[in-house]
Formats: sequence, C-alpha cells, structure tokens
Amino acid sequence: MIIKSLPVGPIMANCYILGCKDTSAAIVIDPGDDVDKILLVLAEAKLKVKYIVDTHGHFDHVGGNRKLKEATGADLLIHADDLPMLNHLQDAAASFGLSSDNSPPPDRLLADGDSISCGSITLQVLHTPGHSPGGISLFTPGSVFVGDTLFAGSIGRTDLPGGNFDVLKTSIHNKLFVLPDDVTVYPGHMGTTTIGQEKRHNPFVGLGA
Repeated sequence: MIIKSLPVGPIMANCYILGCKDTSAAIVIDPGDDVDKILLVLAEAKLKVKYIVDTHGHFDHVGGNRKLKEATGADLLIHADDLPMLNHLQDAAASFGLSSDNSPPPDRLLADGDSISCGSITLQVLHTPGHSPGGISLFTPGSVFVGDTLFAGSIGRTDLPGGNFDVLKTSIHNKLFVLPDDVTVYPGHMGTTTIGQEKRHNPFVGLGA
C-alpha cells in the first residue's frame, strides 16, 4: 500500500492518500483544503481516486470535499452522525476567521464495523466519537488513521459542539488500544505515533493516566 501524507490548509490538517500498487486506485482521507496540491500528488503517483473518506465533519478536514469530488468523481463517505456538519462548513470556518466551501452530500454513510475496499486495500471503520459525534478511525493491518481522536502525546479537543471527554476516552480504550502495540497511528494533525506508545505514555488517556 502506498501512503502519502500532506498537511493542508491554515490549520495544517493531515490529508492522507492511500494507493493500491496493483490497481492504482486510491482513497483520500480528510481533504481539508489545498485540493490542487492533493491532485498534484495523485497525478505524480499515477493514482485515481475511488473514495473520499472524512474521519469527521470539522471544516479543516472536509473543506476540500467539493473541489476534490468535482475533479475526480470519487464517492464521498462520512459517518452518519457527522452528516449535519457538512452543510455548515462556511459558518464553522468563519467562526475561526477562515473560509471553507460547504460539502456536497455523501454518497455513502458509514457505521461502525463497515469496510471500505479499494483494490488490495481494505479499511475497517471504527466509530470513535468524543471529538465529534461521528468521528471514525480507519484500520488496516499495521496502520490506523484516527482523525482528531488521538495524537502523539495528546488527544482531540472535546470542547467543541458534540465533544465529550469521557466518550473520547472510552473510544480510545475500547477501539484503538485493543489494536496491536506496533500499529502505526496516523493522526489528523502532527506526526505519527504507535498504539503501544500512546497506551504507555499518553498523559490524557494512557493506561496509567
């Protein structure tokens, strides 16, 4: 599997491009902004987007949905509980002094336990609410893409509408910390970490916290 990471937009949200080496089909996770940059990376890698997957509905992760979908024709996927956010991205961005396009409607609503297949890539959908009601993580052996659920040494904020620290902690313990320790965690901001590292040392939700 090809994994490419690029920070996009003024809040530097991580957009991930997953490519199948056999079919050149691709999944784009969290196209928050800078769609021209995303399209350039796709073109350079000779990848064709099959799915756009939003880990949650905050504008810095989904602001590029419309432009990327229009450019590629890919299907848009998001968890049902964050669907209402997609029609209010402009207002949400404006509250931070920023701008964003509203999103087109999704082609498929996701739920816990669903799978997303793209060539030789299969992602398992883990519903991990707490940062937002419909937050999801996407697991494939060796890797998990967690949006703003978990960071290296930190966690997603829970003071935004729909956020809840206790729910977030439960999501992390029950859905992420049960994964193998050597699984690489690809978060929505900043650099990667591992499940084992966060279980042992995360000061907010680590097993010793």
